[in-house]
Amino acid sequence: MPCRVEDHVKSLAETRRKRPVIVWSALHRGLGLLFLVLSLLGAFQAQAQNQNSATVTIGYLGLERPAALEPLSVLDPVLDDEGVQGARLAIADNNTAGQFLGQEFVLAKAIVASKDEVPEGLLRLVGEGADWIVSGLPREALEVLMEDPALGDRLVFNAAAPDDSLRGEACRKNLFHTTPSRRMLADALAQFLGYKQWTRWALVHGNTEEDRLRVEAQRAAAKRFGHDIVDESMWPYDPMARRAEGGFHAIQREIPVFVQAFAEHDVLVIADENDYFGEYFPYQTRLPRPVAGTQGLTPTAWHRAHESWGAVQLQRRFEEQAGRWMTPRDFAAWLAVRSLGEAAARTGSVESKALRDYMTGEAFELAGYLGLPVSYRPWNHQLRQPILVTGPRMVVSVSPQEGYLHPVSPLDTLGVDRGESQCRF
Repeated sequence: MPCRVEDHVKSLAETRRKRPVIVWSALHRGLGLLFLVLSLLGAFQAQAQNQNSATVTIGYLGLERPAALEPLSVLDPVLDDEGVQGARLAIADNNTAGQFLGQEFVLAKAIVASKDEVPEGLLRLVGEGADWIVSGLPREALEVLMEDPALGDRLVFNAAAPDDSLRGEACRKNLFHTTPSRRMLADALAQFLGYKQWTRWALVHGNTEEDRLRVEAQRAAAKRFGHDIVDESMWPYDPMARRAEGGFHAIQREIPVFVQAFAEHDVLVIADENDYFGEYFPYQTRLPRPVAGTQGLTPTAWHRAHESWGAVQLQRRFEEQAGRWMTPRDFAAWLAVRSLGEAAARTGSVESKALRDYMTGEAFELAGYLGLPVSYRPWNHQLRQPILVTGPRMVVSVSPQEGYLHPVSPLDTLGVDRGESQCRF
């Protein structure tokens, strides 16, 4: 049958309608192939970088939590991974940048039952290749670590012990501090109390060694900023009595009687680092007075409610990893590991001397989600950092407060300054 003109025109139209579909399908397949090739190249490149990367092994040495030490409130979780989780998150953060720089960070962990086992824990970390140590140890155990010959010239980050002596007469050249000292915490609180013009303090403390050291820091802070400790007394507590049935009735009667002899004061400052009794004082005083110190209005390096300066994303990443809130000890361990990552990224080296020199130099700065970059004081290796002043569920303020000036950095108004430091490397 002869082909009609209208049939020929219709056939051409159908061909033109199908052609873009055919071309787009071919283009789509081509792009898919290109993306596959690029992905394979990226994977091969990453594998090659990992094979040729310089590995930095960081050891975390911690102490087991005593089984008998329970939190004061049933709302507080019992943590057996405090500090370790902060170090783990920082390892992941370091490797995010390190994969492009030929640097890989690895975490080794040793948790010991007592200070007597610290040498054994150190040997385990050294055996796993740890060139840097993050310490989650209290002062006495940390001193055992620093005296151990197996440590060699390795640098240790103190992420747990707040003792001022470790930054003073007992300081060491290979010891850096990412946890604030007691004096830094006391100064941060004193600055805020000065801002509020609550300059007359009544001081209540426990009878432990930690409380004695905290009182010394509170006295020094009060003197530095022109506050008066108008009265002072020790609380005669029994740690086991807090679980007694109806104990809150006795506390409701005892605390007002205990504080009624105090001279007129603006604020009641508590020194109870072991959390034995201080939490009972808010709302139980004879006069309507704020409670501050280790309980109530508290200075701290980190708080679960902190969300400014990008802290929300750090909090969320930590919660996704650990399934809980970040604590100050976690944050101190995170700062320690991130310090090495930042120094390695900036210098392009993982060599020990290069990283030490950079961390103690003027160029070193680390974003710590605290509003101001943090850095190490060259005279005692304490990390200068802002301190949060918090309530139980909210950040109230951040120190240093406005108006407290310093020729080098406002952060140096917190803690012992260079001129008064007893540290001599």
